Amino acid sequence: MATNQQQAAKTNNNKIEKRKPVFVKVDQLKPGTNGHTLIAKVLASDTVLHKGRATASSNRLRNTRIAECLIGDETGTILFTARNDQVDLMKPETTVILRNAKIDMFKGSMRLAVDKWGRIEVTEPAKFAVKEDNNLSLVEYELVTVAAEE
Repeated sequence: MATNQQQAAKTNNNKIEKRKPVFVKVDQLKPGTNGHTLIAKVLASDTVLHKGRATASSNRLRNTRIAECLIGDETGTILFTARNDQVDLMKPETTVILRNAKIDMFKGSMRLAVDKWGRIEVTEPAKFAVKEDNNLSLVEYELVTVAAEE
């Protein structure tokens, strides 16, 4: 049985309507979650890896760049791991929209990342002041295995 939304989508020339993104705040991010869309200001960007290596199929160098960027909004800050072309977008004082971002765990702390399924967009400067005393990447999590009771 089709729902009202499915019927409405079918009557609209068989086009499926896209969902509106639900924007989250930095303090709502939790370990092991993904699909986040948020607006954040870049506070700092620090390149932690920059190396080039020749690929087997061609003679040109393939650069790998990774930068750790401190980003935040009015609720807190978190470290964002920018890779390759993303590094150029994550400049300090820039406001970005992160789409389909995920939480990676690195040495027990949260890092935000956008993989090939997500997108980073530079947008107009945000009006909020970043709450810098609530860094979610400084919270250390411990992996606890839960034993099934018999």
